[in-house]
Amino acid sequence: MRVLAAMSGGVDSAVAAARAVEAGHDVVGVHLALSRMPGTLRTGSRGCCTIEDSRDAWRACDVLGIPYYVWDFSERFKEDVVQDFIDEYAAGRTPNPCMRCNERIKFAALLEKAIALGFDAVCTGHYAKVIEDADGNRELHRAADWAKDQSYVLGVLTHEQLKHSMFPLADTPSKAEVRAEAERRGLSVANKPDSHDICFIPDGDTAGWLAEKIDMTTGDIVDETGTKVGEHPGANAFTVGQRRGLKLGTPAADGKPRFVLEIRPKENKVVVGPEALLAIDEIRGIKVSWAGLPITEVETGQDFDCYAQVRAHGDPVPATARMEAHQEGAGAQLVVRLTTPLRGVAPGQTVVLYQGSRVLGQATIDAARSLQRAAL
Repeated sequence: MRVLAAMSGGVDSAVAAARAVEAGHDVVGVHLALSRMPGTLRTGSRGCCTIEDSRDAWRACDVLGIPYYVWDFSERFKEDVVQDFIDEYAAGRTPNPCMRCNERIKFAALLEKAIALGFDAVCTGHYAKVIEDADGNRELHRAADWAKDQSYVLGVLTHEQLKHSMFPLADTPSKAEVRAEAERRGLSVANKPDSHDICFIPDGDTAGWLAEKIDMTTGDIVDETGTKVGEHPGANAFTVGQRRGLKLGTPAADGKPRFVLEIRPKENKVVVGPEALLAIDEIRGIKVSWAGLPITEVETGQDFDCYAQVRAHGDPVPATARMEAHQEGAGAQLVVRLTTPLRGVAPGQTVVLYQGSRVLGQATIDAARSLQRAAL
C-alpha cells in the first residue's frame, strides 16, 4: 500500500514508520507544522511538533530511506484545537486538546489530504489495534500493552477513518521494546523522552495562559448549599475536582478540604464541597460517534453493558449505556449510568465506551450527575 507516516519526531512514530517500510509498503514521512511562531509550542520532553521535533523526524526518515515532507497545518490547528480549547474553557467546560487534535488534525485534515494524494492509509505511532470482524468491518481495540494504550484518545475515529488507519505498534508488549528496536535500527530518537502536557502552552501554566485569552471577572465561591464561602478571580480558571488555589476564607464545617464541584460561567460562580460529592453516577454525552459500526443495541435504543473511561490514563469502570432523545430536543444523546461512581467528571471531557478490549465509541460530556448531591 501507499502509506503516509505521520512523524511526530518521537520514537514511537519513527519505529511505526520503520515497521511499515519493513512490511513492504511504499512509505512517505510527513511532519505537521502546527505553529508558525517558534517558542509557542513546548520543546524537549514536554511537548511535540516543535522545530526540534521536525528535525528529529527528518533524521528518522533519512535513516529509513523514505521521502520526508513538512505540511503546514498551523491555521487549522489554531482554529480547531487552540481556539476550541479557549472556547470550551470560556463556557465553563474542561476540554481535551489531544482528543481534538486526533479528531480534527491527525485523522481528519491529514487523512483527507492523504487520500486526495492517493495514499491508502495513514500510519501513526499510537498504541492501539485495528481488527477486522468476520465480515471485514474494522474495529478499534486496546493495544497489547495496556499501560501504554492510547485507544482512549483515538475513540473519536469513525468507521471510514478506521479503514485508512494503521497502527504498527499495536502488538508491542512494552515501550522498552520500542526503544530497543529504535536503537538497533540506528534511530537517534531511541532514548528521546516521551512528550506530555498541552503542547501549545509553553510554560505549563494553563490558568495564566487562559487569563490572557479569556476575560476573567471576580465572582463568588459558594458551597453545595449556595452559601458564599469566598471569592474567585475568574471562574474559567478553575476545573472540576480542583482542590488547590481556592483560597477560601471560611473553613468547612468538618474541617476537611473542599473541592470544585461545578463551574457556572453564566452566574460566574464556582461551587465547592466535600470530596464525597465529586462522585458521579450518571453521564450525559453529546457529539456522539462510533469507532467502527455501532453495535445493535445502539441502533435499537436498548441498554447495553460496557466500561466507561473519562481520562486518557484513567481506569475504566462498569456501566450501562443507551442512546436517548436529548432532554432539550437537540438531537440524540448518550446516557451512561456508572455502576462504580467516578470522581471529578467535568462537562467538556470525553467519555469513551469499551466492551472488553474493543472501543465502541465516544461522546463529549454535556452533564455529569451525582445522585448523592441531587438528594441534598
